Amino acid sequence: MTQYGFYFDGTRCTGCKTCEMACKDYKDLPMGFAFRKVYEVEYGATTRDAEGIVSTTCANYSLSLSCNHCDQPACVEVCPTGAMHKDPDTGLVTVSQQRCVGCGYCHMACPYNVPKVDRGRGFSTKCDGCAERLTQGDLPVCVGACPARALSFGPVDQMQKMGARASVSPLPVDSLTAPNLYVHASDDFLPAEHPEGKVANPLEVK
Repeated sequence: MTQYGFYFDGTRCTGCKTCEMACKDYKDLPMGFAFRKVYEVEYGATTRDAEGIVSTTCANYSLSLSCNHCDQPACVEVCPTGAMHKDPDTGLVTVSQQRCVGCGYCHMACPYNVPKVDRGRGFSTKCDGCAERLTQGDLPVCVGACPARALSFGPVDQMQKMGARASVSPLPVDSLTAPNLYVHASDDFLPAEHPEGKVANPLEVK
């Protein structure tokens, strides 16, 4: 099996959300569903001393996130029907709509808040790495849409040459599920589970 994964360059991302919108358009996703989300993370404070001098430690950064197609996917482990599974050829985590009963266990188990249950259709849905494009030799639509070329996709032995396995705020530590997302962090990035990191756009990424 060739395990595929994503790479994200935090030094190039401008937070424009073109990747997110391209995915929603290509997958024809309804309101309330997004397979790729751009987190806006902020931290620090601005203070004024006794002499009236203002100083700040404020910083912010963007993090584009979809399914990480983990080596140890929590969603697959809890799925009672085997509908959520890793593709034996690509390692991409996909959902069998015919087998899914819409129980929502995958949604509750995923530490990245990725799978969502489409109650209207009765099954879970999520990023599948644009598997149909991969079979044609094309990249996921989010990667091709990024104007800053902050996203890449390919075999993980290539992705890990460009960055470290994702363990940055607001994500959990990478040892939890071994995500196949590799990140080149900018100087402003905080480590995973850092107490100061705050998601500034929670309604967009819920």
